[in-house]
Amino acid sequence: MSDVPLSENYRFFNHSACEFYPCHDMPADDLNCLFCFCPLYRLGEDCGGNFTYIDGADGARIKDCSACTVPHRRENYDYILNRLTLE
Repeated sequence: MSDVPLSENYRFFNHSACEFYPCHDMPADDLNCLFCFCPLYRLGEDCGGNFTYIDGADGARIKDCSACTVPHRRENYDYILNRLTLE
């Protein structure tokens, strides 16, 4: 048995039945739900995404990633896996 998959279906998942779908304003064919909760969030400012900071009710700064589509773009699967293996 070969280690090479016969398809690349594992790289993309679009969960159109999700109650929060669509979570970003982008074409459904490109909206990848595989990394719904971004695994790069923990990298803070080094995540590579488009984010801002907002002030929480307790005064703590909270990373706001609502404008970021890095984990949701089909072409970023390899980018995310590479970033995770570097950490």
